[in-house]
Parts: sequence; C-alpha cells; structure tokens
Amino acid sequence: MRPFIVPTDFSPEAENALEYACAAAKHFGAKVILFNSFSFSIHASNSRLSASSMQELEEHNTNILKTRTEALSKTYGIDIGYEYGLMLNVTEELDVLMAKYQAELVIMGMAPRSLAQELFGNTTTAVIMKQKYPVLAVPVGSSFNGLKKILFACEDVNKVQEEIINRIRSLAALPGSEVEVFHVQNKEVADADLSSPVITEGLEGVNHYYKRVTSRTVIKEIEKEVKRFGADLLVMMPKKYGFWESIIHRSKTRIMASNNSVPLLSLPFPAKSN
Repeated sequence: MRPFIVPTDFSPEAENALEYACAAAKHFGAKVILFNSFSFSIHASNSRLSASSMQELEEHNTNILKTRTEALSKTYGIDIGYEYGLMLNVTEELDVLMAKYQAELVIMGMAPRSLAQELFGNTTTAVIMKQKYPVLAVPVGSSFNGLKKILFACEDVNKVQEEIINRIRSLAALPGSEVEVFHVQNKEVADADLSSPVITEGLEGVNHYYKRVTSRTVIKEIEKEVKRFGADLLVMMPKKYGFWESIIHRSKTRIMASNNSVPLLSLPFPAKSN
C-alpha cells in the first residue's frame, strides 16, 4: 500500500492518531510520513526574539520530530520518514506531500467534541471538506486492531464509483471481514432496489450486505448503526456544497468526524475523466 501522511502538532489527539497510523501501516505494509509545521507562539513573536534564538527553537522542534520518528520506527518495525516546515499552511502543504509521495491517504487526530468545533470545525474537518484525497479522522482513544467490520454509510448507491469500492475492498483484507452498505432515507420507497452492480461486483468474495432504514435523523441513525454493527471503521463520502449552501447545510461527514466514536474514513468522489 502507498504511504500514509500523518500531520502532528504533538497534541494528545495527534499522537493517538500517529500510533494508530503506525499500527495500520505495519498491518498493510505501508510507509508513514510524519509531518509537522512549526509556528512560533504569540508570546515568542511579541518578545522580538533574536534570529539565533528563533533558530534554536526551530532546531529543538525538529529534534523532537526526528526523535519521535526514530522511536516509532523501532517500536513498529516500519519505515517512517518526516517532513518539516516553518509556519506553513497545513492544508496547502498536505496537497504538496500527497503529490510528492503519491500517498494513499492522510491520517489525522480528532479532538473531543466541543461547541467551537461544532460551529467552526478544526484542521481535520477543514482537510476533509477540501475533498481532494482520502482522510482518516481518528478520535482520541481509538487503537488499530484490524478492520473486521467496515460500515459504509452511503447516500446514493448508484453514484458510488468503482474506485471507491476498490479502496474499501483493499481495507477488508482480513479473513472474515464484513462490509455493510448502509443507507438512510427520509421516506419509505416501495420496491426500491438498494443494491448496486458496481458495489456488488466490486466486493465479490468479501462478506457484504445492504441495509436501509427510514428516518429523518440521518446522523443519529448512522451513530446507532455504528454501535449496533460494532464497526471498526466508518466510511463516508462528503457531499460538496457551495458557499451559500454550506451556511444552510452542514456536511454529515464533518459532523460525524467531530462526533464519532470510531475512526472515520472520508473518501472524495473521484474526479471525472475528460
């Protein structure tokens, strides 16, 4: 599998996501690229530190990153590299790193739910909503123990493309893994066929099935199904809104990432070929 990019600011949620990423990388035979963008605190900036003092702070932060990389590589027995930047825009730099390493996905920590996060989101949800590449949001307390049960919460099975299913299939690699394709509709539709040839054919040989419920509370139904199914991973595809639409509609994927009890993998719709 291609490399995993893991941004960290050394916070508890970022460190937890890093441990998760390393365990997953060992399982899938992937490389990890650790990324840190260092910025000076407002106190350091206001104190008018000398150039040499600022360089010392930068070198100190780089040494922490290097030491952490070496320790994790030894612990997990995997190849880990690191990238470092000074006062970089994280979301923009992730675009660069994904292209540079032809990476599989970005793995990021998710802080516990808060009112500010609900209203404004955070770095993880901002990266998810850019919808350029897969992003795995790992809540604090989650640890990687294999992916036996994968819940794919799908808004419209007929819009799921082969590339999406191939990614899900690659994750369901353990013997006995299950994939549940879950759909919430707001009203009963008589004789509506939930299955999709693309999904069914793409998951051939993988234990999978479809489930549909009727409800007007989509988020609550997904949360309930995560617990009922005992999911190890929730997969969603964020729906893209324009600026004015985004004021009215909050992305279900972003809400679930902020409030989820299991890791959430956000898969963007593949770009249309010309």
